[in-house]
Amino acid sequence: MKLAILNSAMPAKDTEVFCLGESMALVAPVEAEPLEFAESFTLGVGGAESTVALYLAEQGHAAEWVSQVGDDPLGRRMLRTLNQHDVGTSHVAVVENAPTGVYFKDPQPGGTKVHYYRTGSAASKMTADVVNSLPLEDARLMHVSGITAALSTSCRELLSVVFDRSADAGTLVSFDVNYRPGLWPVDEAAPVLLDLARRADVVFVGRDEAEVLWGTTDAASVAEYIAGRGTVVVKDNDVGATEIAGGASVFEPAETVEVVEPVGAGDAFAAGYLSALLRGRPSRGRLLNGHRLAARALGSVSDFVPAGGR
Repeated sequence: MKLAILNSAMPAKDTEVFCLGESMALVAPVEAEPLEFAESFTLGVGGAESTVALYLAEQGHAAEWVSQVGDDPLGRRMLRTLNQHDVGTSHVAVVENAPTGVYFKDPQPGGTKVHYYRTGSAASKMTADVVNSLPLEDARLMHVSGITAALSTSCRELLSVVFDRSADAGTLVSFDVNYRPGLWPVDEAAPVLLDLARRADVVFVGRDEAEVLWGTTDAASVAEYIAGRGTVVVKDNDVGATEIAGGASVFEPAETVEVVEPVGAGDAFAAGYLSALLRGRPSRGRLLNGHRLAARALGSVSDFVPAGGR
């Protein structure tokens, strides 16, 4: 496998936040209708960490996406798209002989299904070398998710290095559990994701996914089970979100919105919360900002929905 850093990519100047993980080309029907019958499609960028980076950049933060893409048109299109939205990509490597992953959204009456074509992707071949070259000591935050841990053994090892290096650099780590049952079984995922959550400064987790993984029932039991050193933010779909830290708990109800398609809303929430955190806003302001961005994402078939819907 041959790697080449994109020297011509948008540089990471005074990076405030690094977002590390796989992104894929995203194909979705223009209208929220089943993939089987749709006739018009959009081609965009989909991936938990790059979506967070896109929203953070829009919020005025210097955000850098860190990953690997294939030496193919989809990888080049992805980098160009991120650069157009002011997300840095100078720490993205282009991999020969490994493709950029693709996934399709399939809106259904009972909820959106997602079809992944990512086996052997360039991002799944990431190793610890990806993070060893990052100037983490100059950044305030590193954002990662549990999806990376499911991609390969080397990616799982990479996440462990992320936490170690960030701790040494004094950089905060936010971790979105993001359990994907299609990538690995719950009995394998549960202990790995729990260990990573316990090492994070900020943990995002859905109440429902925590119940699947660890048998918890509500926000309090999730935080008690994780028993980590940081802040736990439990998202409960259209009910709201709860922040628990240092024995204190703050709940903020979700906004009432007409849902077009829900995939990507969790990443938008994380970005909104983290943006407010970086600006020193209190708990309620962090949760409110998360809900505000999530509401925008819920009204579109795209993962990233720019302000004004551009």
